[in-house]
Amino acid sequence: MAAFWAWFVAAGTIGFVIWCVWLIRWASKQAPQNIKDEDLVGHKWDGDLEELNNPAPKWWLYLYFMTIAWGAVYLISYPGLGITEGLLNWSQQGQYEEEMKAAEARYEPIYERFAAMDFETLSQDPEAQRLGGSLFANYCTTCHGSDARGAAGYPNLTDDDWIWGDDELAITTTIRQGRNNVMPNLSPALGGDTGIDNMVNYVRSLSGAVEADAAAMSSQPMFVALCSTCHMANGSGNPLLGGPNLTDDVWLYGSSPEVVRATIVNGRNGVMPPHGVLLGDKRTKILAAYVSSLSNSE
Repeated sequence: MAAFWAWFVAAGTIGFVIWCVWLIRWASKQAPQNIKDEDLVGHKWDGDLEELNNPAPKWWLYLYFMTIAWGAVYLISYPGLGITEGLLNWSQQGQYEEEMKAAEARYEPIYERFAAMDFETLSQDPEAQRLGGSLFANYCTTCHGSDARGAAGYPNLTDDDWIWGDDELAITTTIRQGRNNVMPNLSPALGGDTGIDNMVNYVRSLSGAVEADAAAMSSQPMFVALCSTCHMANGSGNPLLGGPNLTDDVWLYGSSPEVVRATIVNGRNGVMPPHGVLLGDKRTKILAAYVSSLSNSE
């Protein structure tokens, strides 16, 4: 915060506290004096129950001053004014670092024990799986869902279809470094709507979604020329480049003609953010083992 605004906030806060003290003192002196029984405010209930014009009890007034005093102590103890660090030297960053140290001291031995296991044992250990499930719930459910079945554009982790591979190295690399999967716009190379429609039908025929006619099969040479690097010549996919398998019935964005056409015409840009710095190596391995076990949970 700039120095001017820091002092502006501090001056306004102090001024408001002083004004509150003055207002309460002023209001307390406005109470009626020498009250008589006939001094009524005019409020009447149940026919004969009337309200006297009495001042508020002293303990009520003292509560106001106690509240103001508590607020003043708080502003002095914490950086509430914005111009000092407070007597307690508290900060959000400092509290966060202390909590992280306490959590590390508590959980690090657990992570250490599990990280020492081999990957296959780790993916089958019930306690490690519960811990991995907790990590998954915290870091992965936003994209992959609480049931890990994904959504359009977000892979289903419970099936046996792996875009980047399913071994320990592939999964831990995905979690640690993230992935960036780019499908370029191919419409200019296909020569207009007819070529695009034929390619759509050919791609869908690879998984058996439709029967390829002669027009669709005419796109095979173009598929080999444009798509085989990522999807292989037979459409079985290339995990090294994150090219999806087009011969199974698993579709990341959908299998309808409209969706496949949109993919070819507009391209796709799928991003998996890196989590290595956030998780560290031990938690990355535990989470990877849990993700690996999801496709074998049946």
